[in-house]
Amino acid sequence: MTVAVKRYRFTVEEYHRMGEAGILPEDNRIELITGDIVVREPIGSRHAGTVNRLTRLWTSRLGERAVVQVQNPIELPKEDSEPQPDVTLLRPRADFYTGAHPLAADVLLLIEVADSSLAVDRRVRMPLYARADIREAWILDLTADRVEVHRAPTVNGYQQVVPFARGQCLSPEAFPDLTIHVADLLG
Repeated sequence: MTVAVKRYRFTVEEYHRMGEAGILPEDNRIELITGDIVVREPIGSRHAGTVNRLTRLWTSRLGERAVVQVQNPIELPKEDSEPQPDVTLLRPRADFYTGAHPLAADVLLLIEVADSSLAVDRRVRMPLYARADIREAWILDLTADRVEVHRAPTVNGYQQVVPFARGQCLSPEAFPDLTIHVADLLG
């Protein structure tokens, strides 16, 4: 016998109110994904070190051209989501997003570092980012030592997914003048 369970989808606004009321502890690694409050995967040392390397790389190469955001929220209200990507390059803003979390339109490039989280990043996060119309998202696949570049978002996912291996170079769409070596991203 199959039983249909009715679920309640939280909105971004409700999620914020729960945080403000102290219902959601600040130090937990939780986020809102399509209306569900989910626990983020634990971060291992290789994952953390890769995020640190990316932060340094993007900050040094972009300077004032973008805000480099690390594991902080972006609001995707149409998707009832507030994910915390590993690294997000944002449009520069004078207040550095202290007035409000960035929205999809503020995202120049989004990067997820994937090891144990690879399946979730591919099956949940990338379709979510595409539906939210984030123009470009990368997965740094630490298990296969490659970078997957996702472009051309649609409601059904990204139309273009191109893998890049060590020895290759790539450029973000938002910064076509920058050439990045895959080895510099992966370490």
